[in-house]
Amino acid sequence: MRISRSQIAWMGSVISALLLSSCVVPNSFRSSTASAQLSRPDGILIGTANLSRSDNGLTLSVSIASLPPGKKALHLHMIGSCLPPNFKSAGSHLNPDGKAHGMHNPQGKHLGDLPNISVAADGTGTASITIEGDADETLAKIIDADGTAIVIHTGLDDYSTDPAGAAGPRIACGVLTAR
Repeated sequence: MRISRSQIAWMGSVISALLLSSCVVPNSFRSSTASAQLSRPDGILIGTANLSRSDNGLTLSVSIASLPPGKKALHLHMIGSCLPPNFKSAGSHLNPDGKAHGMHNPQGKHLGDLPNISVAADGTGTASITIEGDADETLAKIIDADGTAIVIHTGLDDYSTDPAGAAGPRIACGVLTAR
């Protein structure tokens, strides 16, 4: 089979257009960067977490069900491990910059400090959280060699008590996995 010069030129144009179009896709249209399946200590799946690029950095979207109602602390933890019964294998809050705990801390907060999530009377809840900063730098801190877990606690985070906001035991956990 013989290919003419005009066919080669046309194929070159198509390939160039495809390559250029991939360079101008806004970050907000990219698919999920990382995701996690959240489980209770008994292994029952109760929700999902998705981390994606946004204009201001990263967006963490969480959707849960089958948890007791009320405000619950939501944190990123240092190690991508969720061993039952207490999820202590996830380690402490993700804190690569050595900050003190608390959303309202004047010296800055842990990277793992996130707003509380509200669980309705029917056991469901959602949250959309912006993690500000350079997306690539922040992702490198989250998706590192030992991974990162997302953890939900029994109580709310008071945003000040070091090291974990007096949030109580861990009741759900999931390992963020890069996509």
